[in-house]
Amino acid sequence: MLASIVHFLPLATIMRKRLLPTNGRILVGVGQKVDPADIVAETVVGHKHLLIDIAGSLGISPRRAAAFIKVKRWHKVSKGETLAETDGLFAREVIAPADGRVVVIGGGKLVLETGGSPVELLAGIYGVVTEIIPERGVVIRATGSVIQGLWGNGQHDTGVLMSVMDKADDVFDLTRLDVSVRSGIILGGHVDNPAVFKIAAELPVRGLILSSMSPALLPHATHQPYPVMLLEGFGQRPINSIAYKLLSTNLKRVITLNASASDHQQGDRPEIFISLPVSQEPPEPSDIETFLPGQTLRVVSLTRPARIGTLLRVNPSQVVLPNGLRAKTADVQLETGEQIAVPLTNLEVLG
Repeated sequence: MLASIVHFLPLATIMRKRLLPTNGRILVGVGQKVDPADIVAETVVGHKHLLIDIAGSLGISPRRAAAFIKVKRWHKVSKGETLAETDGLFAREVIAPADGRVVVIGGGKLVLETGGSPVELLAGIYGVVTEIIPERGVVIRATGSVIQGLWGNGQHDTGVLMSVMDKADDVFDLTRLDVSVRSGIILGGHVDNPAVFKIAAELPVRGLILSSMSPALLPHATHQPYPVMLLEGFGQRPINSIAYKLLSTNLKRVITLNASASDHQQGDRPEIFISLPVSQEPPEPSDIETFLPGQTLRVVSLTRPARIGTLLRVNPSQVVLPNGLRAKTADVQLETGEQIAVPLTNLEVLG
């Protein structure tokens, strides 16, 4: 049986795809180094398209029109700017009817994209562009620490990692949100007070990394302008020991918090990435694993906090669980030394 994998890695090489919501213009090249705030592509959403007959307006054949067009594809133009013009004493011209940019030229015609809102696609991480996806985005290669979570509100930002925690099972103390953590990405514990999100927005912060959250606060977290990520899910749950150690030892570093929605079909999870310098690139983590003795696991449950353990063995035969269902199980030794049998569907490989 294939195992579900969650990455809690102190050092790994990752490949991350960054995509525009619609076709646009790529601003970087393969091999180019990028910083999180670098704009790698741009587009406009919510726009209209105007078809302008250049050849007809100039009174020439479509074949000849290309020689008189003064703009290029993706060129931004202002209302009244010359798009095309013939030569001679009785020259004719075609002017732009509105502000916009040229998106198509051909067959004696031109398409002008107008209105809408500009969208700039940021690199989001320190890395190197390894692939261009024509008109849609890029693939960036980077090395550093990776910590993945269970839920995110869809936002993304980069900032300095700060903590308001003393231990892994802390409840978020509202009084710790003060000017000392302004503009940081904050590592916090369990949140059961909606005021945490409101005050964090007012400071403001660049993001919240939380151990868990009360389910009733889902609307508050979802609508924040900054990224919110849960490492352990909903209900009062402490941060697992591996993630807590990784984050606690990287305080004051610049991190990227990508609180994307989980998509198990695509293999996407919300994640934290901490760029680290290396002399030799480590291998890329695997996204597919089978259960093997010695693996570090997270035991997940709806009724109790996640626990960390080591896989001892996968039991060959199915057993009848307390709920009456039959399932394959594995024997796991927890960090406390206790040995338990767990359905394979309740195990995640950490690696």
